[in-house]
Amino acid sequence: MPKVRSNDGTPIAFDRSGAGPALIMVSGAFSHRAMIPPAPEPAEPAASRFTMYSYDRRGRGESGDTAPYAVEREVEDIEALINDAGGSAFVYGHSSGAVLALEAARLLPGKITKLAVHEPPFFVDGSHPPLPDDYVAHLNALIAAGRRGDAVEYFMTAAMSMPSEAVASMRQEPMWPALEAVAHTLPYDGAIMGDTMSGSPEPLKRWASLTIPVLVMDGGASPAFMHNAAQALTDILPNAHRRTLEGQDHGVSMDVLAPVLEAFFLS
Repeated sequence: MPKVRSNDGTPIAFDRSGAGPALIMVSGAFSHRAMIPPAPEPAEPAASRFTMYSYDRRGRGESGDTAPYAVEREVEDIEALINDAGGSAFVYGHSSGAVLALEAARLLPGKITKLAVHEPPFFVDGSHPPLPDDYVAHLNALIAAGRRGDAVEYFMTAAMSMPSEAVASMRQEPMWPALEAVAHTLPYDGAIMGDTMSGSPEPLKRWASLTIPVLVMDGGASPAFMHNAAQALTDILPNAHRRTLEGQDHGVSMDVLAPVLEAFFLS
């Protein structure tokens, strides 16, 4: 299993498969290569048209986790993978991984040639309550106290708007320990989101300088705030196209996603 060394020395584990231009997959909260279901990865035929990079974000799976955390370190992780791919790559990001991918495109000019994002979970208006100002601090406090399960529950209720009853049921499922195992990375995703979940589109303007082609996707079955977020981002980016994947929600089907990515990246 190959690894690259990020700028701060952190080992980043990844799988590389296929042939063609490099496509780096950036996953959202919780996801890493050993998770079931796995981090989003296009199925055939797309996998045969790209050199696919699926990696464990720092703190997850078989990657390292050098303190202190900073969003810029995760961008450097992506840069290390791009360098392994020859110096430039396409990038796809899902959920908070989409926001990390946007930041990588901003901070690594010339290295990401096209970018596709699926449902960056911005709160840009009144269609979703804003996150509490102390959201990340509260997550860190729960984790420091050894309350990993409570940190996962707080993320799901505050950021994902899941009912407490549904989360209580999830805590009895076999998958719950795997979520607790990566609970310490939830503040990382919170830092990546920053103030983009405050109820205003203004923070999204930090990406207004991106001139590369960007495909902004949302699911037709997703809640209104996801549609509004996708449109707000599309409006701000100078070279963006929005596409709604009918019948899909935040957990997009790879059978639906794969041909869309193939058409976008290879056009």
